[in-house]
Amino acid sequence: MRFFLTVGVLFIAFLASAKETKPNVILIMADDMGWECVSAYREVIAKYNYPKAKAGEKDHYHTPHLDKLAAEGMRFDHGYSQPICTPSRVQMMTGIYNQRNYIRFGILDPKARTFGHVMKSAGYKTCVVGKWQLEGGMKGPNKFGFDEYCLWQLTRLPSRYPNPGMEVNGKPINYTGKYGPDIACDYLCDFIGRNKGRPFFGYYPMILPHWPFEPTPDSKDWDPKSKGAGGSQKQPKYFREMVAYVDKLVGKLVAKVEAEGLTNNTLIIFTGDNGTAKSVRGVMNGRVIQGGKGTMPDAGNHVPFIASWPGTIKPGQTTQAILNFSDVLPTIAEVAGAKVEHKIDGLSFLSHLKGGKSAREVSYCWYARNGGMNGQQFVRTQDWKLYPDGTFFNVTRDVLEKNPLSRGDVPQKARAIRARLQKELDRMKGTRTKFDLSKYPKKRK
Repeated sequence: MRFFLTVGVLFIAFLASAKETKPNVILIMADDMGWECVSAYREVIAKYNYPKAKAGEKDHYHTPHLDKLAAEGMRFDHGYSQPICTPSRVQMMTGIYNQRNYIRFGILDPKARTFGHVMKSAGYKTCVVGKWQLEGGMKGPNKFGFDEYCLWQLTRLPSRYPNPGMEVNGKPINYTGKYGPDIACDYLCDFIGRNKGRPFFGYYPMILPHWPFEPTPDSKDWDPKSKGAGGSQKQPKYFREMVAYVDKLVGKLVAKVEAEGLTNNTLIIFTGDNGTAKSVRGVMNGRVIQGGKGTMPDAGNHVPFIASWPGTIKPGQTTQAILNFSDVLPTIAEVAGAKVEHKIDGLSFLSHLKGGKSAREVSYCWYARNGGMNGQQFVRTQDWKLYPDGTFFNVTRDVLEKNPLSRGDVPQKARAIRARLQKELDRMKGTRTKFDLSKYPKKRK
């Protein structure tokens, strides 16, 4: 009898400990990959007035693993990044709009508090793999809250694709005959396996599919001895193959989570850091989307955003809720039960993932690639977009922003929306933080 009581107590203790296990979080962010690159968005893209493709022209992108991730979770149709990489990384990692903490391209404020810090403070093991581009030296990732790292573009700029040069936990390593994205993904998979018994946070700012556009290991003309194509954007045909490799690596990570029995206890988020490169012409569902990286219209900052968490997020959902990158930090902090102790602009969408309403009504963007005091701005809803000079667009009907509406042309139902957007622009006036750039000189590579 005493034996059965002991077993029963142990079983109850096991259930209690399992119930108390915090969810894992994996955040994946592709580099230069607009929403048109994910075939899960095929139907919704056709609702926008992008130019029509040539007769018989087929879709350029097929992303079965990402499509499956969306089918098993929630697809956001209105996810917005910053127009280019560093601003997006800074905003996402800190939860703060760029006008309050963006210094210049290629750097994260050394004093910034990131989601690495937040998750680590909640007892999570933390890891970042992929592309860094935020300076800080070999100790930088650790100082920003990451226990481990496997990164490209930390203190040097070697090849990122064939025969890559990475930096792994303080050591520069050159991988002869290997492919950079594989190295980063494999490290994260190993990290997952080593930490499956404790809560972990894996941040994966991908190296792909940023130029140079060149063959992947799945391409017919892949050459493991290649030194890379440098900065070339002259072969956008390879971009499609690189997007396919993004999808493959996402599938590999999901399979690792499943193999470790962590599926129902892991939130996986996938997005892109900005729109597709301008040199890329993409076709999806009979529509042509010219890349718009670095620009303010949709093609510069409308990105895929997918969240999957089986057992918590109801499968097969698409949402019209609007979100921007400042919302990521408070969301994963709430998932972790972590306290956010710095002032942020982001709003958690965890409740929405669980079936509740979205907290965000409008999305604001301040953007200046190289810093300074004078950034471009807009504020928007899902359909409407307002610039500080009064230029007002119905983006769904005019996605290329060629036909601004004069005040007299604004439909009655949209006037209240315009007033709400103007109120947000007024609220943001004078909030730009001035930085002494002499303290942050650009480092030579």
